[in-house]
Amino acid sequence: MNPTYKPADVEAAAQGKWAAADAYRVIEDANKKKYYACSMLPYPSGKLHMGHVRNYTINDMLTRYLRMNGYNVLMPMGWDAFGLPAENAALKNGVPPHAWTMNNIADMKSQLKAIGLAIDWSREVTTCQPDYYKWNQWLFLKMLEKGIAYRKTQVVNWDPVDQTVLANEQVVDGKGWRTGAPVERREIPGYYLKISDYAPELLEFTQNKLPGWPERVRLMQENWIGKSEGVRFAFTHDIKDASGNLIQDGRMYVFTTRADTIMGVTFCAVAPEHPLAAFAASTNRKVADFIEECKAGGTTEAELATQEKKGVPTGLTVTHPITDEQIPVWVGNYVLMSYGDGAVMGVPAHDERDFAFANKYNIDIVQVVLVEDEPHFDYHRWQDWYGDKTRGITINSDNFSGMRHEEAVRAVAHALEQKGLGGLQTTWRLRDWGVSRQRYWGTPIPIIHCAEHGAVPVPEKDLPVVLPTDCVPDGSGNPLNKHEGFHAGVTCPVCGAPARRETDTMDTFVDSSWYFMRYCDPKNEGAMVADGAKYWMPMDQYIGGIEHAILHLLYARFWTKVMRDLGLVDIDEPFERLLTQGMVLNHIYFTRNAKGGKDYHPPLEVTAKLDDQGHIVGGTLADGTVVEYGGVGKMGKSERNGVDPQDLIEKYGADTARLYTMFTAPPEATLEWNDAAVEGSFRFLRRVWNFGLVVKDLPAATGAAPAYGKAAKALRHEVHTVLRQVDYDYQRMQYNTVVSGAMKLLNALEAFKPADDGDVAALREGFGILLRCLYPVTPHIGCELWQMLGYDALEGTLLDAPWPKVDEAALARDEVELMLQINGKLRGSVLVPATASKEEIEAMVLASEAFAKHAEGAKPKRVIVVPGRLVNVVV
Repeated sequence: MNPTYKPADVEAAAQGKWAAADAYRVIEDANKKKYYACSMLPYPSGKLHMGHVRNYTINDMLTRYLRMNGYNVLMPMGWDAFGLPAENAALKNGVPPHAWTMNNIADMKSQLKAIGLAIDWSREVTTCQPDYYKWNQWLFLKMLEKGIAYRKTQVVNWDPVDQTVLANEQVVDGKGWRTGAPVERREIPGYYLKISDYAPELLEFTQNKLPGWPERVRLMQENWIGKSEGVRFAFTHDIKDASGNLIQDGRMYVFTTRADTIMGVTFCAVAPEHPLAAFAASTNRKVADFIEECKAGGTTEAELATQEKKGVPTGLTVTHPITDEQIPVWVGNYVLMSYGDGAVMGVPAHDERDFAFANKYNIDIVQVVLVEDEPHFDYHRWQDWYGDKTRGITINSDNFSGMRHEEAVRAVAHALEQKGLGGLQTTWRLRDWGVSRQRYWGTPIPIIHCAEHGAVPVPEKDLPVVLPTDCVPDGSGNPLNKHEGFHAGVTCPVCGAPARRETDTMDTFVDSSWYFMRYCDPKNEGAMVADGAKYWMPMDQYIGGIEHAILHLLYARFWTKVMRDLGLVDIDEPFERLLTQGMVLNHIYFTRNAKGGKDYHPPLEVTAKLDDQGHIVGGTLADGTVVEYGGVGKMGKSERNGVDPQDLIEKYGADTARLYTMFTAPPEATLEWNDAAVEGSFRFLRRVWNFGLVVKDLPAATGAAPAYGKAAKALRHEVHTVLRQVDYDYQRMQYNTVVSGAMKLLNALEAFKPADDGDVAALREGFGILLRCLYPVTPHIGCELWQMLGYDALEGTLLDAPWPKVDEAALARDEVELMLQINGKLRGSVLVPATASKEEIEAMVLASEAFAKHAEGAKPKRVIVVPGRLVNVVV
């Protein structure tokens, strides 16, 4: 045994043994309790960051602990390998995304192995490989058959120079991120999945059947699904198109949750893509120009919510369904065609957005709700109570005046229903999922376009439609459009005529919506999922960042329900429990450049400057350059405040990196990086190693039942007390207190000086318990010390050694320490037998040296015994 703790040697030896034994391969075993613990799969960017280390160490600790407790535990890993970053890298480096991605996977896999994770690599999944995305295509075709997938036009961001669709994050100030060209909004055909059909079930399960999820995540999902109960109704009109037909049958529909304010409508606004807007644009140049201007805006609700609200009058009017008044129609840049019917009723007095719009364009404002005990209505300054539906009473509303919100809504809905113009309706914020992407690096959509038969599904026998791996995007649009091999020989499955493949690829959220299912049956060529999924699913514990709390989790839940309805799985929800680990933060330092921008500097290169309270207020570089302090933020490349896990492992070892990330903060909390604390974690492991040398030199166990003396019993009491707490902390995944418990154990063991065989036995037992408590977080040093000290001869390898059980007998004390008080003041303590009666305790206390010393000859008048705690003598 090396007298010096050398992490590189220890970890290489341990990992070599694990690899030789194929220690983490897992098979289905009906005789064992199963537990499926999975971390969200990483994007193969080429380098791990400390967030990865933290996420996967949490999973690893859970896996190792449960395995020691007899569970059959699955911890798989894969790669979310499609996506835009690979295309951007191809543009920059001239390397095909496939080559770039596979090289990155190889690099990151070696980094993951260096951390020492208990991953079953036989189940590795790579989403850009045909054996995986074949099943994306297969299920897409099944959804197409069932009507869950369908084709319609969609509004997208279009870069006219690159001739490609841009993701929202690629649009910067209305311009393409690469070309700088003004981005247009275009309508093009694409495929959608009817997640909206599952909205009621998704909401019900969110509210009632996800007890193992964090409340804030469930609330985020609930808000995103967005159930709204209100009234959908029509404003009628006689506007006809060029063919003389009524546009939309003479009805412009809107949905509102505030039907009680219907008498306050003074305008309506439609989306730029609405048929009425298009009709107005055909004869009104201002409307046409405004619609063109809107094409340069964003396409998401979030963008529309933050941009300036603009509009233009169309010159058209629609008829109010109650008063028959003519209501002017505007085109508004804040109205989404994809949301509801693409039109909204404008009630400026009781909607903040409408209020601002009306004041900007001098549109009438009519108050129709009164909130008592509030200031007088102000037509030029918005006050929150204007929109209060909980306290308001309708006014200026004819027959609907004097009603509370719910009564007024019902009355208005009834009146509209009587006229055949609308009624009560439940709507959902959740929109159908558009899965078409006009990009190269993704799953090809399995459709063939025929001049005669249109969009035709690829026959199942011809799957997968393989994505070419030799394309290098050059910024001139989707390279699949020009790839002869991709289109060569394609014929229509219906008529056999020459045809053309679909060049759109699937949203990469498709890949991550079911990968956890594929882990269960990763090599099955004949089925998407099979017996493995029946054994392992639902997943028992899912671990990942809060940034995935909405879309990824929602899509995964939807995908699972579709698979259930198609008979592939028999579960309703994929994840029993969810843990969202906190981010890893670090200090941010920067200098200002000539253009006024920020140039960031790694914290390791900065000597921090502190104020009188010890707070960082700035710093200096090695050459004396003064830097500004930007506070603490998420580790990232742009701020250059990341810590390379590989550097950390090379300097201190993987066990130190794991220990630090677990000890510093609870898993759900943010972790603020501290280099000094990293060094402290390393010193602790060095102490563990050094104490292992002490234990190694102890006399060998005799095999006979040890006779524990007073000191040994005290040690065992402390060890098993800490063990009980550590076991509880493992069960609740509070791994920071697990580590602090291990530190308490080491302190107790180091302070103990064995004098006889019983003491030696207690010390060896205590160190064995310490190694098992530490093993899930620091498996390398744990396994090596376990074997070197001979514990494996009794318990087997630490990989499969049973979790230590608390010895209740060790917790029973022969003696208890009672605090001694005289006239209520603490005067020391007295040891008494644990089984002593009240009378015996009184006698021993009055005969003790501590009482004699502090009573100073005074006679006791009364003795009060509080069992297990104290004795108070009144003199």
